[in-house]
Amino acid sequence: MKKIMFELKGHLMSGISFVLPLIIGASLVIAIPKMIALSMGITSLDIFKDSSGFEHFLYLIEQVGWVGIALINTVLAGFIAYSIGDKAAIGAGFIGGAVASSTNAGFLGAVIAGFLAGYLVKWAKNKIHLPASFSGVMPLVILPLIATLSVAIIMGAVLSEPLALINTGLVNWIRSMIANDVSQLLLAIILGGMIASDLGGPINKAAWMAGNVLLIEQIYMPAIIVNIAICAVPMGYAFATLFHKKKFNAELLDAGRNNFVMGFIGITEGAIPFTLVNPLKLVPINIIGGAIASGLGVLLGMFDKMPPVGGVYGFFTVGNGWAYLVGLFVGAAFIGFFAPLFVNFKRDDEQELIDIDDIEISIEN
Repeated sequence: MKKIMFELKGHLMSGISFVLPLIIGASLVIAIPKMIALSMGITSLDIFKDSSGFEHFLYLIEQVGWVGIALINTVLAGFIAYSIGDKAAIGAGFIGGAVASSTNAGFLGAVIAGFLAGYLVKWAKNKIHLPASFSGVMPLVILPLIATLSVAIIMGAVLSEPLALINTGLVNWIRSMIANDVSQLLLAIILGGMIASDLGGPINKAAWMAGNVLLIEQIYMPAIIVNIAICAVPMGYAFATLFHKKKFNAELLDAGRNNFVMGFIGITEGAIPFTLVNPLKLVPINIIGGAIASGLGVLLGMFDKMPPVGGVYGFFTVGNGWAYLVGLFVGAAFIGFFAPLFVNFKRDDEQELIDIDDIEISIEN
């Protein structure tokens, strides 16, 4: 069972890794014209849809970004399928993800479609054996047909309505949580803690996806919440090397300087070399710091006004951007102050250290 779960998690993470640059790029393409418009006193570019001039130009750019956001489910399903069944599965995965969007089955439908297409191709490769003279037909015709037809039947006809009901219920539940101050604070604490828990691992990515797939539904607050925690954790260890400089060896001091950049951009993996020194003590500190960052931002009244951009500079895309910054830096300061009080980072020079260049990282929006 553990092997199966590990395999499923790996394929899901593979799909998410392909979605990351799509979401980041599309969000930026939406945010840049919106920020330019706001500087001109324009709160919405929709009124310039049928006009001309510079404002219409900004509107057209913004719409390209929304096209990208609309592709999230399609790309996710396609590359989950590709991870499992290779090229023969990717087309059916893309189709299944597009169907998930068009039938309102959402993120859950896209994930199911990706796994369905991928494993059907994998099954067919193992079970269907054609003569050598027909070897070229299998990957080009037989496998795509089996996968696409199955996706059409299961996603298009059988599961479309039940998944749409589930997705609509989840979206409405999240909307209601965001509308309630107490529930929104609780959501921020949970998502902030999840982001900080395993630093780019499955829990972190689950929280990140929970925030960012809702961009399709034009629900931005969860993405803002996770963006704060993403920055706060690596920034916390950068602060730690300032607050308690004598408690760090030379290599971790260098990593701390790098973490100012990683915190500014939003790369939680920058905290890994520090956390690995003593995970039992530092993971709880990371979780508390992430929860403080996201929770305080909500408590101080930040709100959503456009698709958010990650990183410290993302405060430009957030209503009450000062609350975003205060939450981020207070959460980071908590980690920076308390982590060195519980753990001695000045290890023996002969002990092998984790080199930050050896760690696989992904920039999160």
